[in-house]
Amino acid sequence: MTTDWRALPPLSALRAFAAVAEHGSLTQAARALNVTHPAIAQQVRALEEELNLRLVARQGRGMALTPEGARLAMALTDGFATIASAITDLRADQADRPVRVSLTAGFAAQWLMPRLRDFWERHPDIGVSLHPDARLVDLRAEGIDLAIRYGDGKWPGLEATFLASARLAVAAAPDVVQGTAPMTTAELASADWVLARDWPEQDNYLRSLGLVPENLSRTDMTTEELAIAAARQGLGLVVESLALLEDDVAAGRLVVVHDSRDRLPAYFLVRVPGRLSPSARAFADWLQDAA
Repeated sequence: MTTDWRALPPLSALRAFAAVAEHGSLTQAARALNVTHPAIAQQVRALEEELNLRLVARQGRGMALTPEGARLAMALTDGFATIASAITDLRADQADRPVRVSLTAGFAAQWLMPRLRDFWERHPDIGVSLHPDARLVDLRAEGIDLAIRYGDGKWPGLEATFLASARLAVAAAPDVVQGTAPMTTAELASADWVLARDWPEQDNYLRSLGLVPENLSRTDMTTEELAIAAARQGLGLVVESLALLEDDVAAGRLVVVHDSRDRLPAYFLVRVPGRLSPSARAFADWLQDAA
């Protein structure tokens, strides 16, 4: 059966009348809906005018439903109860499902995975589902709770919170730089490189250093994480954000030979405006603490 939506009265009026029928009082209905008494009365009058029917009649100091009002109230009670039950079930399903997080493969492998154990030790009952993707996915359409994005923090229709600096740097294994850091432009130009393929930010950064990306002695890797892995093995210099290099630098596997010092671009925690589930809120709070 197809619903003629244009033939239905406004939902706000139907809800107000259903509350009046349930509580038997305009005043009690107003309290239940957290609105004023006149607002409830106006909605009920508007519904009566829409239907050209008397739905509520005064009875002494109180009120009573007319036969037509009782018939409508019964249908609305069943309908709103079904809606409330479905919403309760949906919220329960949402509470049980893992937190869905969209992020780049590089951030997942280099920054998040080494720290994720700490989150599960604090929240063993919360599941996390990571969705590595180089695309800017539609968070609403794909049911994503949170995203970690690289950029300037401006994505229309979304809320973004600064998470971690993503300023770019050049790094290499200690044996490659032989203790000389920072390296001069001439030294950078003559060095071997392991670079991620099809990464415009990387090439723009190299140009800002006075280098011509196409003229470098370079080995192209399909992903950032492969480029970092190759740099650890001493195969050349690599460009990456400091946030993703910090563990390697702290462990002595890589040495920073040039740092851009720019605040942007950065990594941002991004979400659709509105209320987060308790699980997603817990993960968001943990991310910001960890960063």
